[in-house]
Amino acid sequence: MKKSPVNLSKQFFALSNNIITRCALGKKYDEKDKFMELTKQVSELLQAFSFGDFFPSLKRVDVLTGLVGRLKTTSHGLDAFFEQVIEEHIQERKHKNEYLNKKNDCVDLLLKVQNNNQDINLTRENIKALIQDLFLAGNDTTTTTLEWTMAELVRHPDIMKKAQEEVRRVVGHNNKTKVEQEDIQQMDYFKCIIKETLRLHPALPTLLPHQSLKDSTVGGYHIPANTRVMINAWAIQRDPKVWSNAEEFIPERFMDNTTDFKGQDYDFIPFGSGRRMCPGSAFAISIVELAIANLLYLFNWELPNGGIKEDLDMTEAFGLSVAKKIPLELFPIPHLS
Repeated sequence: MKKSPVNLSKQFFALSNNIITRCALGKKYDEKDKFMELTKQVSELLQAFSFGDFFPSLKRVDVLTGLVGRLKTTSHGLDAFFEQVIEEHIQERKHKNEYLNKKNDCVDLLLKVQNNNQDINLTRENIKALIQDLFLAGNDTTTTTLEWTMAELVRHPDIMKKAQEEVRRVVGHNNKTKVEQEDIQQMDYFKCIIKETLRLHPALPTLLPHQSLKDSTVGGYHIPANTRVMINAWAIQRDPKVWSNAEEFIPERFMDNTTDFKGQDYDFIPFGSGRRMCPGSAFAISIVELAIANLLYLFNWELPNGGIKEDLDMTEAFGLSVAKKIPLELFPIPHLS
């Protein structure tokens, strides 16, 4: 029987989407659901070029290209979907016996805050906006990080082998059939691989746009109030003045190194820093670590058609989040086969 490669890019998107929907909405959705279609549309729109974003005087061009129309249609679709989800949760709350046995998801928690904290003006629109932010900020970025991690490991078989040895040693020592969260804490080298991926391939190369609240002076430059500010994390994390062999994938650089992505080290800020730092960084890292560790534990990986590592195309696609232009397809070989 001829084996077929697995489209990991597609699988990573489905995995990330399922985890986020179960945590946020209480259940997962398959490809036939309207929500999955809307999610894919959002992903495409986030990567679309907008004249208005870069040239405000040309924002009418976005109307002519159909971008504005697609944005409105998708936005209305998401709004209607989240409205339905909230209503379903409200109805569940009325059936107390069933509701008490149900694990709370993000919508449940937000509805509790709305009902039990009168001092907090949390409206229905606020709840829908918060849920939407979970998907817009979490789905694409998590998928992208998973994709780049596996791509870099395939390009560096020696690093992959070293990581697999560590993962399999830890899990085997604990007599488990799969990697769990507590196992990750014992995998120092593996954690360095995730950090190095975030350094070379930050999911949002310019982070999320910021805006100055008042006139400021930075580095001798006058920044007027209400100026959109873009932080080039991609360039910062590849600065040869800070990082030796900055363009190379070297996880060992983080061994015995206190540099972390929690916003305190300004030369390594894949999640941003300060009050506007990504609030879901810990959640995203947990997904990435568990997914990659299990893939390394359960399978060995090869390129299709006997390809060599130099053949793997690492071209980046254009967009707010930078994924691989060509989806990652690999052959899985069961470790215990």
